[in-house]
Amino acid sequence: MPNDNTNIQDFSPATAEATSSFEEDSKTAARIEKAEEAYNGNSIEVLSEMEGVRKRPGMYIGSSNSTGLHHLVWEIVDNGVDEAVNGYGNKIFVTLHKDGSCEVSDEGRGVPVDMNEAAGVPAIVLIYTKLHAGGKFSDKAYSTSAGLHGVGATVTNALSEWIDVTVYRQGHIYHIRWENGGHLVTPLEVIGTTKKHGTTVRFKPDATIFTTTEFKWDTIYNHLQEEAFLLKGVHFYLSDERNKQTHEFYYENGLQEYVQILTSNKEKIGEVLHFEDDDNAIQMEVAMQWCQKDYNENIYSYANSVRTHDGGTHETGLRTGITKAVNDWAITAGVIKENQKLDGADIREGLTAVIAVKVPEDKLEYEGQTKGKLGTPEASSLVADFVYKNLIYFLAEHKDFAIDLIHKCQASKNARDAARKAKEQARSGKTKKVDAIISDKLAAAQSKDYKNNELFIVEGDSAGGSAKTGRDRLHQAILPLRGKPLNTDSVTMERMLQNVEFSTIIQTIGAGVGADFDVEDSHYGKIIIMTDADTDGAHIQILLLTFFYNYMKPLITNGMVYLANPPLYRVYKKSDPSHKFIYAWNDQDLEAAKAKIGPGYGINRYKGLGEMNADQLAMTTMNKATRQLLQVRIDDPLVVEKRISVLMGNDASLRREWIEENINFDTVDTFIKEVKK
Repeated sequence: MPNDNTNIQDFSPATAEATSSFEEDSKTAARIEKAEEAYNGNSIEVLSEMEGVRKRPGMYIGSSNSTGLHHLVWEIVDNGVDEAVNGYGNKIFVTLHKDGSCEVSDEGRGVPVDMNEAAGVPAIVLIYTKLHAGGKFSDKAYSTSAGLHGVGATVTNALSEWIDVTVYRQGHIYHIRWENGGHLVTPLEVIGTTKKHGTTVRFKPDATIFTTTEFKWDTIYNHLQEEAFLLKGVHFYLSDERNKQTHEFYYENGLQEYVQILTSNKEKIGEVLHFEDDDNAIQMEVAMQWCQKDYNENIYSYANSVRTHDGGTHETGLRTGITKAVNDWAITAGVIKENQKLDGADIREGLTAVIAVKVPEDKLEYEGQTKGKLGTPEASSLVADFVYKNLIYFLAEHKDFAIDLIHKCQASKNARDAARKAKEQARSGKTKKVDAIISDKLAAAQSKDYKNNELFIVEGDSAGGSAKTGRDRLHQAILPLRGKPLNTDSVTMERMLQNVEFSTIIQTIGAGVGADFDVEDSHYGKIIIMTDADTDGAHIQILLLTFFYNYMKPLITNGMVYLANPPLYRVYKKSDPSHKFIYAWNDQDLEAAKAKIGPGYGINRYKGLGEMNADQLAMTTMNKATRQLLQVRIDDPLVVEKRISVLMGNDASLRREWIEENINFDTVDTFIKEVKK
């Protein structure tokens, strides 16, 4: 108890803190009570399935940009593919119309139009308006299918301005139409008779949903070509009414031709190996090609015609089968001893392989919410056994090829062993000083926290100077380039290593090059190419990306290579140029910035990075909180191989042909004039 001299108004610090805490708790309680009153039963919205898709399109198609836009096409194409895979029809047509719509037709059985007794509506209505409704959840309609979630046609309908579906089935032509995100405007009706069978879907994407509604010829072209490789004997037809382009895709030998194109610009060892098995519950097909002077492992996998970007059990089985077959043959043939077994990484160096499996619906499993990684357990052992038996038999029948392959594997092993010993000696301090070509203009990062370090490869000394001043010295390194790098697709590795820029990049990254490159040893978590926003800058980007693709590909596949995205404009108030200004990255941003600044605006057009001072460059292009980086990815390996072999290879005639077919020179002239202003 307090004594008589205690003044109860005098609080100790602890008492004051407790009182303050009590008052704060009281305020918090009152705020929660008020919020509880506002958050009641009427706060819960019930969206229809179609409204839910429109409100959160990214949940269903990944994004509302060009990638998401084309996903609408893939969903409809997949329905035709599933029909073809199961033996119904061998032709799929895709037409891009002048009005911005896309039409997909197949020659399958036609979407069912009879009444679904459980739902009380025609089956076609369920398929195009209800999520998780379709014939792909059991093996009653499809033995295998690309679909697992049953959302495809519904999502395309929900995100379209309108969609027309015409069904040719059992002698009749049926038609139905929805508008404005799935509102039925023309109920199912019979509009004629026919001897045809199949389904035609025409839809126009909703411009209020997507940032762009322009379908890209190249994007659809590449997707259909990939589908044609996977579906031997199926014809895919692409037509573009906007510019009168047409193309037919048909591959008699499927995956073999896929691998041949992927390796067309490489020095090959032997022929493409092709194995196929349709007798098991899981159907399997693989094509493989080993190449000299290729230091990467290139495995592309598919499950039920869907690319599994993250691999899965079928990829695991492929690697296991290859490693065991090569080692067992080499030991049996006396080429190596039991204690000299080759590591799987050495065996797969320079290998390009495509593995495709067809998994029955009751066994189809994916890891995660996407279809990026196959999880079906049986696939691992089945594929491993299938690849082992076929490959070891092939090696026994083709001894010269087998010997050449083992020699390549041993060379890879020797290179890795030498690289490992060099690293161990470097860590122990026992290594001799090695002369390396290092640029004296490299400004290194101070931190040894490599995962958080960033290497900016910068075009020009002027921009390099600004970047060095504006950088975060702890985690950001700056390497200015001296002119344009070499085209590494057209020179030998020896000549590449003599180049100052590439030698410096290799030494700076610190993870080796080619066969001895180990991404885990990289001194940087991000490699950022920062060039001017003009044709020279774009050329430098391509040259550097070609180098990384050829000699440090894991940097790209691990998502560690980026392009800096500097602004093109600075819009400012003429009466207050240093305090009121907005940066703009494109013409659309520019118009918005001009409107926001209002009358009396001025515009700085940045023709190069060197025109920005250090503060501006740091704020717009280097600061982690405010910059915009573009991550370099390999979404379509076939496109990458074709582009590099054509545009960066030695055959000028192929390059000329591609340029004439794909470049609008009027647009190029306009761009060059704009840049020179």
